[in-house]
Amino acid sequence: MSQALLQPALQADYSRLGPLAELMSDQHVTEVMVMGTRDIYVEVDGKILLTPISFTSDDELMSVIRYIVESVGRRVDNENPLCDARLADGSRVHVAIPPVAVDGPLLNIRKFVRGPLDMADLIRLGSCSESAFGFLKACVLARTNIVVSGGTGSGKTTLLNVLSGYVPDDERIVTIEDAAELQLRQRHVARLEARPGGPDGKAVTIRDLVTSSLRMRPDRLVVGEVRGPEALDMLQAMNTGHDGSMTTLHANKPRDVLARIETLVLMAGYDLPVRAIRAQITSAINVIVHLERLRDGSRKVVQISEVTGMEEDVITMQDVFRFIRTGLDAQGRVVGRFTAAGIRPRVLDQLEDRGLEIPREIAPLFHESVPSAQ
Repeated sequence: MSQALLQPALQADYSRLGPLAELMSDQHVTEVMVMGTRDIYVEVDGKILLTPISFTSDDELMSVIRYIVESVGRRVDNENPLCDARLADGSRVHVAIPPVAVDGPLLNIRKFVRGPLDMADLIRLGSCSESAFGFLKACVLARTNIVVSGGTGSGKTTLLNVLSGYVPDDERIVTIEDAAELQLRQRHVARLEARPGGPDGKAVTIRDLVTSSLRMRPDRLVVGEVRGPEALDMLQAMNTGHDGSMTTLHANKPRDVLARIETLVLMAGYDLPVRAIRAQITSAINVIVHLERLRDGSRKVVQISEVTGMEEDVITMQDVFRFIRTGLDAQGRVVGRFTAAGIRPRVLDQLEDRGLEIPREIAPLFHESVPSAQ
């Protein structure tokens, strides 16, 4: 396999990963999946491939697992058989060991791309169009609250990194993650990471960190992923002066995002009327960006929608951009085009209220509504 040049610190870190070091050094491998001592699979170009590499024993594999987990102050044992962690390069790690892993320890490493990608990179990769990214740039500058949704491995964190790059350098950002992997380029970033409970202390949850972050005078909150009762605290933060905040959420489509947030808020344990929850969601969330990993392994922004209000008890939305599939090419890659819905987004009004210009990437699409952008 081809070898990528590594910084000395990362080379040393990989050297402790045993047979995985070669796979982690290969720039084409994006994910490593260890199935006990039997098999090791990798993802390359969106395809899962079996490698000829394996661990010689459970003890060797557990030694690597403990090194990874303990390096970030966590532990894994019979009482705590599940653990999320990270490598020094930001790669995301998930571990499951017996008794929950029936056939031996399971280790999953989702490699982090070195050097944060930018809009030009994702346009070149076909993840989105220049005009759609221009709209997302406008959303960040207009301080709209954004939810990035999609399935596992669809590129949500990567897009969150790209969007955060448009946040002005003079703003204070607080990031909250279960396992720290965001790579914001700004200098004034306060990073918070959850931790599980154990002999050394009690658990610190994402919800605890969201509550704590509000005392840190953030201009914007960036929550790596909302998946529990912290959704209520996030909505309240968005509704109390922390506009321009961003988070990710697992969902199958933009409409499902709203239903899932509603469910997560109910998990907070408060007896809130559904209409009140939906009103909170409507006033807090402005834009939903939905990604998918397509059948050819590519990751694309397939829909960008605005939350526009409520009609009786139903939250209303309107599409701004969509990816329209038109078929497959000779190599089996998905072919399609990004199209604008043609409706003037409300975000542009917020941008004008702040005295900011419409990004050049979208000015031609709305030149009739905004003469000054011609």
